[in-house]
Amino acid sequence: MSKRACDTASKCIAEAKEYNKQRYDKIHVEPDFKEGDQVLLSTLNFNNLKGPKKMRYSFVGPFNIIKLIGKSVVEFRLTEEFFRKHPVFPVSLVKPYFQTGEDKFP
Repeated sequence: MSKRACDTASKCIAEAKEYNKQRYDKIHVEPDFKEGDQVLLSTLNFNNLKGPKKMRYSFVGPFNIIKLIGKSVVEFRLTEEFFRKHPVFPVSLVKPYFQTGEDKFP
């Protein structure tokens, strides 16, 4: 009885893992940053910015990528405002910067 329950449980766990992997792979896109790309940096972990948290910008930048460290880490040159921050961040805190035309808004 115990052996059958253990086999059933391990089968269900394997099926759940496969199902979750398929769902993750369906929506997940690997970041395709290159050196020289302009990106915005999330201010989620920045505690030294002025003003109340809900009035701050969610992202700051743009910054140019200097170096890619593996697939999940980028290094870029920060401005003087952020000179105390370490310049290496995970790609989960970075998003691509798209320059908008000034003529779009009156």
